[in-house]
Amino acid sequence: MIKPAVFGDIKNNRGFKRFLLRGLPKVSLEVGWLSLAPNLLKKAAEDAKSKGVKQMQDGGKPRT
Repeated sequence: MIKPAVFGDIKNNRGFKRFLLRGLPKVSLEVGWLSLAPNLLKKAAEDAKSKGVKQMQDGGKPRT
């Protein structure tokens, strides 16, 4: 089950008001994309945070 905060984020912060496509298969696909976006953003934030920690451990030198 998706938490209500995710729906609030999708509707308020992402500007989602209505489905662009018609038909159950297309709407299901659109809901899938909308549900995937917060998870990708969360993963990107975690990766950026862990990358910053690794750089601090390496003395602040960027990895190449």
